Amino acid sequence: DFGFEEVFARQVDGLARQNDTLVVFTTSGKSPNIIAALKRAKERGCSTVGMLGGDGGPALALCDYSVVIPGTDSAAIQEGHQTLIHACCEVLEHHA
Repeated sequence: DFGFEEVFARQVDGLARQNDTLVVFTTSGKSPNIIAALKRAKERGCSTVGMLGGDGGPALALCDYSVVIPGTDSAAIQEGHQTLIHACCEVLEHHA
């Protein structure tokens, strides 16, 4: 059995290949399951993108690219992440 800390890392093990990109979302940057997934992605040669909150926490150092929404209000951080994702989708739809 694997604990919840491995839930995303196990998915990386099964799905990620070298040169893939892992995108993670965490409002604190401290979630052990996110940290484990980022580490596993790095081991597999993946690039990493973090949508982070607060000060980015330990996840910041594991991300090749990151956007950090400062603050401690999880709902506000999630709203910021959601706005950014919608903007990214809009750009991709117009340039695809």
